[in-house]
Order: sequence, then structure tokens, then C-alpha cells
Amino acid sequence: MGSVGLLYVGAVLFLNGVMLLGWIDSKSAAPLNIFVGILQVVTPTYLIFTADGDVNTILGASGLYLFGFTYLYVAFNLLMDLDGTGLGYFSAFVAACAVVYAGANFFREGFGDNGFGVIWLYWAFLWGLFFVLLGLKRERIGRYTGAVTAIEGIVTGAIPAFLLLTGRWADNANLMAVLLAVFGVVAFVALWPALQGSGAASGESQADVAV
Repeated sequence: MGSVGLLYVGAVLFLNGVMLLGWIDSKSAAPLNIFVGILQVVTPTYLIFTADGDVNTILGASGLYLFGFTYLYVAFNLLMDLDGTGLGYFSAFVAACAVVYAGANFFREGFGDNGFGVIWLYWAFLWGLFFVLLGLKRERIGRYTGAVTAIEGIVTGAIPAFLLLTGRWADNANLMAVLLAVFGVVAFVALWPALQGSGAASGESQADVAV
């Protein structure tokens, strides 16, 4: 994923997370979802058209659509008050694809790195939560999902993006993979008893329209 696009994925994940936590009005998150959604559709389209048949470039670009379509879907739900079930089941598809992209980063020669392998697993977990929250209507995990979303906006979006933009990622990718894996397990397990089932009005009332 391009470093600039990754930065704004981090921004929109953070915003959607705090929306699920009830800190902002749901419709106020729609513009950023539209902006980032369009960015994550235009960018991979350009990359694919200019890839000259390079399989790895096309494979990498294809994953960006998962984000672009998610955020545009969120914006439609927010602005049109749609039921969130469709978005939830689309999130299940995204989660399954994210596992495949994680595997490609771990094992495909010349494609990715271990750091992004772990990041894709983060995203698989997060979109899996979206499926449970929206597709299966388990509103009791609304605040937990919001907290995980906001945290992932920082640790899988903003931090890696700035490391990439400053040229620091390549030399530290394996270290980041270990740090991210340890942090994710500890933080998300610790958050579960504190936030699941505590559904604030926001988590329950906005679950149908938000990711």
C-alpha cells in the first residue's frame, strides 16, 4: 500500500473508531470516508493500468480496493441511514482476503515483508469484528470494536506510513513485525473484558451505519 494512502487509511480508521465509541456524531465522519474511499479506488486503478503486467504490482494494488469500497460503503450507510448488514457481510469477505494478503507478504518472494504480513492480520481481525458487529448484529461489541479500530488507525496506518515516508521502514520491518504482533495480542486481549458488553449508546445506535 502506498505510504501516503496508508496515512489516510489510518486517519479514517481512527475517525470511525471514535465514532463507534460515541465521541463524534456519525454523519460527521462521512466526508473523510468519501475522500479516502475515492483515493483508495483511484490509486489502485492507476497502479494496475501502469503495471505493465507485473503480477506483484497488480496483486499489491488489488488489496487497496478492499479499503476503498469499505469506506465508500460506510459513507453511503451514514448518509442514507442504510442497514449495516450488507456492509457486515462484505467485511467478512474483506477479512478472508486480508488473511490471503498476509500470507502473500509472509511467503511470496519479491512481494511484501513480515511487517505488513502482521498488519494484514490486524486488518483481518478488525474486519472480522465488523462482520460480527454489523453482519451478525452483536451490538455488545460496539465499544470494543471502536477501540480496536481507533488503535489500528494509529499502529497499522499512521506509524507505518511515517516510517515509510521517512525511509525508516525497510530497515526495521522484521522488528516492527515482532513489536506489532506482541502489542496486538496484549492490547486487544486486555481491552476485551473492559469494553465488550459495555455498549454505550453510540456503539449500539451507530453500529448499523459505521465501520
